[in-house]
Amino acid sequence: MWVRVPPTAPSLDIIFDHADRQPFACLMRCGLYARPMINRSDQAFLTDLFDTAVSAADAKSVLKGHLPEIPKGRTVVVGAGKGAAQLAAAFEKLWGDPVEGVVVTRYGYGAACQHIRVLEAAHPVPDAAGLTASDALIKAVSGLGEDDLVIALVTGGGSALLPAPPDGLTLADEQRLNDALLASGAPISVMNAIRKHVSRIKGGRLAQAAFPAKLVTLIVSDVPGDAPSQVASGPTVPDEADQAQALAAITAWNIDLPAHIIDHIRAHPAPSPDDPVFARNQVQVIASARLSIEAAAARAKALGVPAVILSDAIEGEAREVARMHGAITREVLTQNRPFRAPCVILSGGETTVTLKGSGRGGRNTEFLLSLAITCDGFEGFTAMAADTDGIDGSEDNAGAFADGRSASRLRALGYDPMALLSQNDAWGAFDALGDLFAPGPTGTNVNDFRAILIR
Repeated sequence: MWVRVPPTAPSLDIIFDHADRQPFACLMRCGLYARPMINRSDQAFLTDLFDTAVSAADAKSVLKGHLPEIPKGRTVVVGAGKGAAQLAAAFEKLWGDPVEGVVVTRYGYGAACQHIRVLEAAHPVPDAAGLTASDALIKAVSGLGEDDLVIALVTGGGSALLPAPPDGLTLADEQRLNDALLASGAPISVMNAIRKHVSRIKGGRLAQAAFPAKLVTLIVSDVPGDAPSQVASGPTVPDEADQAQALAAITAWNIDLPAHIIDHIRAHPAPSPDDPVFARNQVQVIASARLSIEAAAARAKALGVPAVILSDAIEGEAREVARMHGAITREVLTQNRPFRAPCVILSGGETTVTLKGSGRGGRNTEFLLSLAITCDGFEGFTAMAADTDGIDGSEDNAGAFADGRSASRLRALGYDPMALLSQNDAWGAFDALGDLFAPGPTGTNVNDFRAILIR
């Protein structure tokens, strides 16, 4: 490995054996080094695919063709999620008729609307502003008649943005529930089956409040399989999961909840999908991970690189999913199978992280750190994993980039990649490497985007 000392230092080129990292680590810590970087052309290519995937879920373009007829009565817009404000702004421009309403989004994700109020609240841990927003949404749809129309704009992230503890429970209880669910490693379908039983707004309860008005729900899906009732815990779309299933899931995933929350779930059934109040409702998924990944695949092909899609609905522990992706990557690099190089391997879905350490990061950076360890020393690939909403977990990055040198570069800096992974500190790893990807809020949310470019 060659390391060139900067011109300000004595003119000298130093070569070290790859296995002997101590002199290199010393230079790294002292700043006398040329930091190895991710291949910039590969990085640009993967960023282009990410941008294409996000553009495929652009608010204005996905709303076109999905708007209902203008009603005789009022049009009220409600919404929740990381992309709700952008959808509301686009809806105002496309609707061409008087409109009112309120939507809630994450802090910093707002958009300018003329008639629809945009509220902001905390994500991923609910706060008092979210409680105020939930009450505002319920109030906005209450007291409507049969000639009125409610448009519900629902995107991923709405679960945390709509805390609405039922009688006998508090915001602190809902925060405790949310923390326990996030730490459990349970898939999103399990989380939402539980959440909807501890809410005045989720699991179709907002739709109940809007009855007898006609309700049209337009969904930007961030859940594997695109089940409408799973997005934002289905404020306007009930599902079949009953109390027994919710309680069984709590046991199966060892979710630590206080007894009074368990007792509430046991005693209060969620709305049933066959309730007559839902009979007039219409539900449409207008954007999803599947559509975005297909757009990215088409873009790669246009740029001359064949693309393969593993799945748009992958779930499981981020580090385990990464090992599977890593095994495929190594097989292509060494055996040119099951896909022939060059190619880009794409996948989506929503992985999970079971928190065991005190580090920072999210599921996409954890995926990449595990991938870097799995493919340590393998040359010829560059990977990207990022959340399409622009934020991955606890920090301000969407994800990061990695390659076959990432793990060795960490060791050269004095870090143990496995120790960082065990502490769930993937953000710290890629921050140290300078390989974080931080495009900022994108205005949409169709879940995770993963791409592995093999040259």
